[in-house]
Amino acid sequence: MSTPAGFDELIHPATRLSVVSLLATTEWAEFAFIRDSLSLSDSALSKQLHTLEEAGYLELRKEGGGRRRRTRVRLTERGRAAFDGHVAALRAIVEGARSGAATGSAADEGSAAPAAGAHQRHVEAGR
Repeated sequence: MSTPAGFDELIHPATRLSVVSLLATTEWAEFAFIRDSLSLSDSALSKQLHTLEEAGYLELRKEGGGRRRRTRVRLTERGRAAFDGHVAALRAIVEGARSGAATGSAADEGSAAPAAGAHQRHVEAGR
């Protein structure tokens, strides 16, 4: 199976996918909220945000000064489009697996029945 269109290798790692998923539900989120919601350290979250920002998927705003300085984060239009495309690609993968499993199990059931019958006849003949 080939990778569906829209699958985004940059978003796919679990931490980045969690960050983007969280941001997709809001206009802006504070750094501390994201960190606490995802149980990440400051440095781990900073690294992921930096990667996503470099790709143009996030916008970061630093507000205030001194100890009251806060960082707010939001998805850009490009980030939302990438996330929507990635979710669609994941759904296509899941649906493909479901339809393949349904087709495969029906084929398995059909081919298993004659083998079971042959085995039963073999056992009866041996009596």
